[in-house]
Amino acid sequence: MKPEIEFDTVSNPEEAQRLGEILCQCFNFPLTDWPEYRDRISLENFRVVRQSGEIVGGLGIYQMGQWFGQESVPMAGIAAVGVSPEHRGKKVALELLSNTIRELYSKGVPISTLYPATQRLYRQVGYEQGGSRCCWELPTESIRSIDRTLPIQKVKIIPTEIFHDLYRQQAKQINGNLDRNYGIWQRVIEHKENVVYAYLIGAETQPEGYIICTQKIEGNSSYLQIWDWVALTPAAIKCLWTFLADHRSLIKNVRWYSGAIDSRLLLLPEQTAKIRNYELWFLRVIDVEKALQLRGYPQGVEAELHLAVRDNSIPENHDNFILRVSGGKGEVTRGGRGDLQLDIRFLAPLYTGLFTALQLQLTGQLEATDKALLIASQMFAGFHPWMPDMF
Repeated sequence: MKPEIEFDTVSNPEEAQRLGEILCQCFNFPLTDWPEYRDRISLENFRVVRQSGEIVGGLGIYQMGQWFGQESVPMAGIAAVGVSPEHRGKKVALELLSNTIRELYSKGVPISTLYPATQRLYRQVGYEQGGSRCCWELPTESIRSIDRTLPIQKVKIIPTEIFHDLYRQQAKQINGNLDRNYGIWQRVIEHKENVVYAYLIGAETQPEGYIICTQKIEGNSSYLQIWDWVALTPAAIKCLWTFLADHRSLIKNVRWYSGAIDSRLLLLPEQTAKIRNYELWFLRVIDVEKALQLRGYPQGVEAELHLAVRDNSIPENHDNFILRVSGGKGEVTRGGRGDLQLDIRFLAPLYTGLFTALQLQLTGQLEATDKALLIASQMFAGFHPWMPDMF
């Protein structure tokens, strides 16, 4: 008889330690790192599965938001999904994820995002490609930017409120950027193995950007790793490129995380930046009504889209919906003609703007009338979705 799988929270310190042992083994982290990681997510945000009373797997949930159409949509970031090696191949992870998304729905969470170690598992519970995260590399000697119009000021202690405000002003313009919580900010500014350098760009009373970086050695050369940078004006972008170019005598390359398309590169004289690593994050629409209603939409679009959504995991989503967009806002009601039909998985790349409705139709992922295709393309138009953060 197959042992029953129990889905639950962590109930005591011994269970927390057991979960830490499993996750550290899964992701090849030293067990000494577990207390910091546990506290960053907060123990009440971990979920576990037990068999015969023993914890055999678990995951963590970051409670935060994600920007779409200049609106922050509440989002559950799924992290550290791990199953003890001796219990793999028994659908433990599938059970863990299935219960997690049902819990998220019951709590009114509109969307969930994660970085998949394997796509097949997460697709079984409705996640699909949502956007990109790319590691770019650029030789410092090729930047050749000299613009010192704005001052740049080193800060020894990061002024949290100022940096958060500047980040928020930029992030809200970009589909997929996180509305960061405390744990994500800690990942940005804390790097034990390297000295963290931070600089404000522009006047002290009205800064226009910032950069947070570390210097690293690789082989016989050094590179500068940007962990976060914000530029709210063209002058700030030029200032940052100049700042990076000024490292060229000792730093060979600069690296940063961005999307597959980075408009800041337009200011460089040549196409010398290359993508070192390209990965996709996945999104799951947990609550169709809330997700569509809380997202922002392009100004000037006044239209009505009739959707038919299939969802085998969350029955409440398996229905027809009418999305009415006006003044950059969406209103959702149930019913309608179902002019655009798709599985919950493929609502994700449409929702984020990773793929247009026409692209999804051409790959057989949705069926729609010509008019519905046009309306959907207008509603979900915007920045290519990406995020610089990993969780």
